[in-house]
Amino acid sequence: MSAQGWEVRHSNSRKLPYFYNSQTGVSMWEAPPGLTQDQIYALPGAKEFLPPRTAPGAPQGAPPAKDGGKPGEVKASHILAKHAGSRRPSSWRQEKITRSLPQARQEIANYIIHLKSLPPDQLPQAFAEIASTQSDCSSARTGGNLGWFGRGQMQKSFEHIVITTGL
Repeated sequence: MSAQGWEVRHSNSRKLPYFYNSQTGVSMWEAPPGLTQDQIYALPGAKEFLPPRTAPGAPQGAPPAKDGGKPGEVKASHILAKHAGSRRPSSWRQEKITRSLPQARQEIANYIIHLKSLPPDQLPQAFAEIASTQSDCSSARTGGNLGWFGRGQMQKSFEHIVITTGL
């Protein structure tokens, strides 16, 4: 994908940078596919709105955030499907969650299948829409966005996957 027409802007409502193509009118939360890090950081607005490149010693995929992140922290979004055996089987959506673990896993698998079927430019918005209505986490109000966090701040298994893979 060419960098032509792309620029970095800042969302006043979400307080996050996003990518906008002035030629096509397309906007997306993630960098346009196919652009290198050098191309991304050369886009108009990148210096003002994107965080600095990864700091030495920070996990891969964990740049320090302009809006409060520190070296070694990562930013993640998620969709949580609780089940009857969850540590606290209730949520903002449902006072008592009764679905089984296999049912919860199937729901998440269905979201993944749906998201994988979409063009890359639709993924961030579609993910946020699903998280906003279906996630059992209070982060649903921010489209699943958990913000910046470091080691020891989240459930160990979740944190390990996010920090070690940079997903």
